[in-house]
Amino acid sequence: MPQPYDLITMGRIGVDIYPLRTGVSLAQVDTFRKFLGGSPSNVAVAGARLGLRTAVVTRTGQDPFGGYLRRQLREFGVDDRWVGEVAAYPTPVTFCELFPPDDFPLYFYRLPKAPDLEIHADELDLDAVRAARIFWVTGTGLSAEPSRTATLAALNARTGGPRTPTGPGTPTGGPGAAPVPGAPERRPVTVFDLDWRPMFWPGGDTDPEAPLRYREALAYATVAVGNLEECAVATGEREPYAAARALLDAGVELAVVKQGPKGVLAVHRNGTVAEVPPLPVRVVNGLGAGDAFGGALCHGLLAGWETERVMRYANAAGAIVASRLACSSAMPFPAEVEEALALGEIPDRPEPGLADGPEPGSVKQTAQTAQTAPAAPTGADA
Repeated sequence: MPQPYDLITMGRIGVDIYPLRTGVSLAQVDTFRKFLGGSPSNVAVAGARLGLRTAVVTRTGQDPFGGYLRRQLREFGVDDRWVGEVAAYPTPVTFCELFPPDDFPLYFYRLPKAPDLEIHADELDLDAVRAARIFWVTGTGLSAEPSRTATLAALNARTGGPRTPTGPGTPTGGPGAAPVPGAPERRPVTVFDLDWRPMFWPGGDTDPEAPLRYREALAYATVAVGNLEECAVATGEREPYAAARALLDAGVELAVVKQGPKGVLAVHRNGTVAEVPPLPVRVVNGLGAGDAFGGALCHGLLAGWETERVMRYANAAGAIVASRLACSSAMPFPAEVEEALALGEIPDRPEPGLADGPEPGSVKQTAQTAQTAPAAPTGADA
């Protein structure tokens, strides 16, 4: 039997097209670069950079951009065997604007429909999904059929059915606290990235079905990851500790609440609580920081580290990507994360070719022109 994958992710993929000028609108930009994008695809790349054997389940259009994405996955060390083509729809593209340190508007072109929402349940390799050490899905996969049914089918195959919440999972104590009585036995790691993108849902910001679908997926997951806005959609709670408790009550064992400049909160059903501050960084592009966080989270969980160490490592990985223009190609290698942790901040290093401000021609260097921010906004991705 083939060796199980360390990490299989499922969901969105596309081409990120980023401007090579910061601080101006797209109307003023005339030079761009393209990159592999899409949150679960970036998470697979981030995991591969950290030494994990990864694969992604997704779909592209039957077009040159689709070919580009499959080639990029292979070059990053991600298995593309489950990346199919959908002739009816074009490969999505996403544009962004760069207004560091904390404003990165996104413009998604996923019409009439994105191929990655055309994953069918009967196309899934459920044996591989079951065998993977970590399986990762996102909220976007629940926004339309047939992806919704396929996502839930994969989760069901992974876990053997939804877990019925056993009542409040209110955390008490700190690291090393005794397990909560009645806690479920250990299950394979299944991560639900809340990944709230209202523009993908029929009802937008107020779509009434989204919270219901999120609760349905949470019943299968062992880990939930999201920023405060995403947690509010999934649980109705915006206060970090209340959101974490609500995620535990929904069935997960580890709730990870990303707070941007305030760092990250992680609460485990066994009572462990870790609240980790961010690393200082000069932000160039906050998009993709959350995906680097996700890949590093998987790395730390598979390594068996204690919760606080996992969060510190993931925070550092996210901050490194926030200091760079790209997402996928910016994912850090282990030595880079260890360096950042040792320094207590993200080193300032030149990134040639990025112009700053409305006047063309000036070469931007990350350390000199990005505004100083206290943290990587780890809740964002393209």
